[in-house]
Amino acid sequence: MIRNTKAKYLTHNALQVLKSPIAEILSLEKSGMMTSRTIRIAQLVCASIWCLFAAGIVFGFAAFKTILIDEGIYSGLCHRDEAPKTPDPAAPCIEQDLKLNLLFTIAAAVTNVIALPVGWILDYYGPRICGIAGAMWLMAASFTFKWSKHLESYIDPYMTGYTLLAIGGPFVFISCFQLANSFPQRSGTILALISGCFDSSSALFLFYRLLYQKWNHSPHLSKFFSIYLVVPVFIIFCQLAIMPHRSYKTQAAVAKLTTEGLDENGHLLEGDDGSAITSDVCERQSLLAQDAMELEQDRQSHNTGRRKSVLETYVEAKLEEKTGGAFGILHDYSLKAQLRSPLFFLMVIFATVCMLRINYFVATIRSQEEYLLGDPRLAIQMNAIFDVALPLGGVLSIPFTGLILDHLDTLSTLSLVLVTSVAIGVLGLIPHAFTANLIGILLLVVYRPFYYTVISDYVSKIFGFDNFGTVYGALISISGVCNMFQSVLDDWTHNTFKMNPSPVNSVLVVATIISGFALIRNLKLHIHERQDFKVAIHPETSESDSPTYGST
Repeated sequence: MIRNTKAKYLTHNALQVLKSPIAEILSLEKSGMMTSRTIRIAQLVCASIWCLFAAGIVFGFAAFKTILIDEGIYSGLCHRDEAPKTPDPAAPCIEQDLKLNLLFTIAAAVTNVIALPVGWILDYYGPRICGIAGAMWLMAASFTFKWSKHLESYIDPYMTGYTLLAIGGPFVFISCFQLANSFPQRSGTILALISGCFDSSSALFLFYRLLYQKWNHSPHLSKFFSIYLVVPVFIIFCQLAIMPHRSYKTQAAVAKLTTEGLDENGHLLEGDDGSAITSDVCERQSLLAQDAMELEQDRQSHNTGRRKSVLETYVEAKLEEKTGGAFGILHDYSLKAQLRSPLFFLMVIFATVCMLRINYFVATIRSQEEYLLGDPRLAIQMNAIFDVALPLGGVLSIPFTGLILDHLDTLSTLSLVLVTSVAIGVLGLIPHAFTANLIGILLLVVYRPFYYTVISDYVSKIFGFDNFGTVYGALISISGVCNMFQSVLDDWTHNTFKMNPSPVNSVLVVATIISGFALIRNLKLHIHERQDFKVAIHPETSESDSPTYGST
C-alpha cells in the first residue's frame, strides 16, 4: 500500500525531478540520437498512456459512485427518521442519490460542451498548449478532491472536482487526434488506438473500487487523488519533452484523412501507393499519372488556388456511390446553411435522445436494476458486470464499427443505430428478467462507442471537412447542454414514479423511434432530390454507374 508521505513527495517534487529528463531528451533530439520515427513512436505511447488514465474517466461513474456512497459523500442530506425506499440498507437516500447523480449529469454535459472550444484552441494554438491546459484542469481537479475536507465550507469540492475532470479529459484527448498523421499509412490504426484508450479509461475508477473494497475502504479519496496527480505531471512532462508544438493536422484534415485517405490538398500521403483507392493497377496508374501532371501544371502556372485533385474527384465519386448517395450532400454549402439544414438539427435531436438514454443509465444503473430485478444482490452483481463491460465494450467495438462503416451505406448505418438503441431500451423495460437486462447492458457498452463514431462519420460525409470542427462541435455541444435534462428525469424517477424507471425509459424509447425515423426519412428525401437533380442536369449519368474522374 502506498503511503501518504510517498504521495506527497510525488505531488510536491515531481516537477523538479522531471527537469533533468526533459533537458536530456531535448539534447538527444538535437544531437540526432533520437530519430524522427523514434520520437513519433514515443509521442503515440505517451498519448495512449494519458488517454488511458485521463480522457474519459468521468464515464466510470457507476464504479466511482459506490466509493462516494461508502465515503459518506452528501450523506448529510439524508434525514435520519426517513423510511428507506429500497430493501438495500446500504443504498443512499433519495436526496443523496439525486445529488450524486447530478455529479455525472453535469460532468457528462460539460465533457460534450467543451469539445467545441477545445477544437478551436487546438487548431489555433496547437496540441502542446491544448494538452498542457488539460493537464492543469486535471491537476486542479486532483487538488480539489485532495483538499475536499478543507474546502467544504467554501465550495462543493466533489461537484467542482468532478466537473474539472470532465473539462480536462477532452483537452488531453482531442489534442491527440492530430497524431493520426504521424504515421500516415497507419492513421486508421492510430485513431482506433486513441479511441480505444478513451473508451478504456472508464476502467480507472473500476480498479479504484476493487482496491478500495479489497483494502478495507482504502485509499480514501484524498489519498487516491494525491497519487493521481502523477497523471497531469506526466502529461506536462511529455508535452514539454517530446510532443509536437504544432499540429500535424487540423481536425478537418484528420477527418478528411480518415474518410477519403487523402491529405487536406486532395493528394496521397507520403509513401501511399494508392492501392486502397482502387485495386485495378491500370486505373490506379492512370489516376496517379494525371494527378502528377496536374501538380506539375499548378507549379508551373504558380496556381495558389484550391481545386479538387483528380484523386479527390475519383474518391468522392466512389464514396457517394458507396454511401448510397449521402456523401457530399451539403459539402459545398456555407456554414450558416449547414447549421440551418434539417439534416443538422434532426441529428441534434436524435443524438441528444440517444446520449440522454446512455448517460441516464450510466448514472442510475444500480437503482434501475434493483427495481426491475427486485433484489439488491442481483443489482449489485449487474452493476459490477457493467463496470467491467463498459471499458471492454469500447475496445471490442472497434473492429465491428470499422466493418459496419466500410460495408453499409449511411442510411443503413443510421437504421442500425436506431434499431440497436430501441432494442436496448426495450430489454431494459422487462421486469424480473436478469438475462434480458444483461443482454441489454452488453449491447449498450458496445453500442455507446459505435454511436459516437457514427455521429462523427455522419458529419464528415454529409457536411464535409471545411466546417467539420464547427459542425461536429456544435452538434455535440448542443446535445451536451440538452443532457442537463437528465437531472429532471432522475427527479421524476425518484419522486414521481417512486423509483420505477420504466415510465422514463418508455418515453425515451418512443422519442428515439420518432427522432430516428424523422432523421432517416429526411436524409432519404435529400438523397432522392439530389439524384433527381443530377439526372435532370446530366441524363446520361443514369445510364452508367461508373464514376468519372479528372474534372475540377
